Amino acid sequence: MFDVLTDRFAQLRRKLLGYGRLSDREVSQALREVRTVLLEADVNYKVVGHFIRSVEARLREKDVAASLKPGELINATLYQELARLLGGTTAKLDLSANPAVISLVGLQGTGKTTFAGKLAHKLRNRKPLLVACDPKRPAASDQLRSVAERAKCDFYPVSGDVVATCLAALKQARDRSNGIVVFDTAGRLHIDDDLMNELAAIQAQAKPHAGLLVLDGMVGQDAVSQAEQFHTRLKLTGCCFTKLDGDARGGAVMSVRHVTGLPVFFVGTGEHLEDLEEFHPDRIASRILGMGDMKSLADKVQAATEGQDQRAVAEKFLKGKFDLDDFLNQLKGIKKMGNISKLLAMIPGAGNLDVDEGEFVQVEAMIQSMTAAERRNPDIVDGSRRRRIAAGSGTTVTDVNRLLKEFSQARVLARQMSGGRGPRLRLR
Repeated sequence: MFDVLTDRFAQLRRKLLGYGRLSDREVSQALREVRTVLLEADVNYKVVGHFIRSVEARLREKDVAASLKPGELINATLYQELARLLGGTTAKLDLSANPAVISLVGLQGTGKTTFAGKLAHKLRNRKPLLVACDPKRPAASDQLRSVAERAKCDFYPVSGDVVATCLAALKQARDRSNGIVVFDTAGRLHIDDDLMNELAAIQAQAKPHAGLLVLDGMVGQDAVSQAEQFHTRLKLTGCCFTKLDGDARGGAVMSVRHVTGLPVFFVGTGEHLEDLEEFHPDRIASRILGMGDMKSLADKVQAATEGQDQRAVAEKFLKGKFDLDDFLNQLKGIKKMGNISKLLAMIPGAGNLDVDEGEFVQVEAMIQSMTAAERRNPDIVDGSRRRRIAAGSGTTVTDVNRLLKEFSQARVLARQMSGGRGPRLRLR
């Protein structure tokens, strides 16, 4: 997410931290670089001007020239002002109503239907109902039905009259105790009166509790124009961005939030249903500046390990008694958290590490090709067993040998740590 911005800002951060003193000229040069980075990221030029003026004002208040650590002071100021530009505090969608009704609006091709499925997956404990509201686009209803099946939630098909469809869907939701209703409304290639009148009719008669504009994170400053037009006609609750895992440069997110004042609630970061994150301005600012996002990483770890006895696994590790079944479960937990490269991007300084996720698949295949007895006690895996495991997992004997050797070394290290011959770890 925001790779171009992150790389440029990370370089600038390191450069600033190298200064023992900064003159006014060097501060001005740094701010010119910031301006260039933001403009190249397709941030609206008025937003860039506002941001630079805000940073300059803060730096004057703090007297950078007299600071003992001017580089840290500038970096901290950039972080604070960037978080403020992105909204300051995390916006929470009010879903207290039962059922809570959400209307998704936006142009065709922004990813509304996929986003509806992601939202349903995220709110799956509220028994969501996805409602098709586009009778004109061929197969739109079938596409939403398919998404609903993937998200394992209820679905309501569109009829000829969109408003009648919404009202009938709301009646079914009350009858069947659906806690969330999501209207996947029609889109167009451009904004026109017919589209806006249809969306306004849904808003006036079905009375959704939230109107969310779904924007393509890759369209740049054009997102600002879309947001202004939709918000003027419909009085939206907020917006969400899709496709931020691609070549999105980040300019749309910063520009829309500042120009329209609309809070950003969610961002889509991948193709899978679980690739939807709540928008936290402070965490996003930290990622953009190359400072990582350990809070979001911790949230992902907690979600992936929920229901598992991590303390028991850790104790087995420290006693050197963990086996390949334990290792396989931990590997599955890591995979549940999502793309490894995305996880590394949340760790300061680790965003550029090259990870071959195929190796995870290979290791999992080798362990699953072992018998239960072999996973519990890898020491019994002799030459013939290794050949069988390699053949069953599509790997080589060399691959199996390496896995068993590295696992054996990890167990030896764990015993040394628990026996006082290595760094002592304490479980609290």
